[in-house]
Amino acid sequence: MNTTPGRPPHAPTAVLIGAPTDVGAGHRGASMGPEALRVAGLQPALESHGLQVIDSGNLSGPNNPWKPPVDGYRHLPEVVLWNQAVFDAVYGELAQGRLPILLGGDHCLGLGSVSAVAKHCRETGKKLRVLWLDAHADFNTSELTPSGNVHGMPVACLCGLGPAELTGLGGHTPALRPDQIRQIGIRSVDEGEKRLVHEQGLEVFDMRFIDEHGMRHAMVQALAGLDDNTHLHVSFDVDFLDPEIAPGVGTTIPGGPTYREAQLCMEMIADSGCLGSLDIVELNPALDVRNKTAVLAVDLVESLFGKSTLMRERDRR
Repeated sequence: MNTTPGRPPHAPTAVLIGAPTDVGAGHRGASMGPEALRVAGLQPALESHGLQVIDSGNLSGPNNPWKPPVDGYRHLPEVVLWNQAVFDAVYGELAQGRLPILLGGDHCLGLGSVSAVAKHCRETGKKLRVLWLDAHADFNTSELTPSGNVHGMPVACLCGLGPAELTGLGGHTPALRPDQIRQIGIRSVDEGEKRLVHEQGLEVFDMRFIDEHGMRHAMVQALAGLDDNTHLHVSFDVDFLDPEIAPGVGTTIPGGPTYREAQLCMEMIADSGCLGSLDIVELNPALDVRNKTAVLAVDLVESLFGKSTLMRERDRR
């Protein structure tokens, strides 16, 4: 039993995995995201909530060549190499019973991270639920997007729509069934992408839904059906947040969740007791103001691990 003072006896060990690349993005700067999160105090913040935290440093991968798309994909060889590195690192930590926290980097890295989690769940017999917190559906394909930026394609690739090098990362295609993912905060979807989302039957709690029904109702539905055998993965794109409070992202979309809506989202995820892995992606310090977006991201991640503004007892599983 772990008897470190102040740490619950069954607290998980969280491992920070930096992936400093913007190879899948349309703007440079997300490669600096991991260091900005460290500077904002992510490790001590998590440790203050009883976690043992190991910072494994940064993964290595190819430089961003900053070239135009080839056959509908920008930087596909580099994207594959980065995602393979992420896959190996996340899968390795899960195999040791640790909680991996991926520090991106752009959201194309969610491919490697979620593919690793999906493989782990298949092997251990756990159910998988993915919460995709994002302003974008990320369900584009090379036929739908002229930019070819893969950070707009990871959910489609995870559902088997994309090049084999990405859809088969975990040795199983598709890595994810559409009914295993819930998207929250969506407010920017291309027309062709919208049709594909409907065809695949993704469950999307967009900002219209949140405006009409509230964040609490959205999260109740997004978390419905979780149990003690569920592994919950959260893929947190910082552009999920309204740019008024989080300007440090490459693709700012107005009308996102407020600070309190975002806090409630994170607190309800924490209340589920099922969080098993996390991505924090698309933080772009080059576009930030005195690292305020990184500080906010750390604040919200603290809420995922037990910080609450409410003086109440949590429902412990």
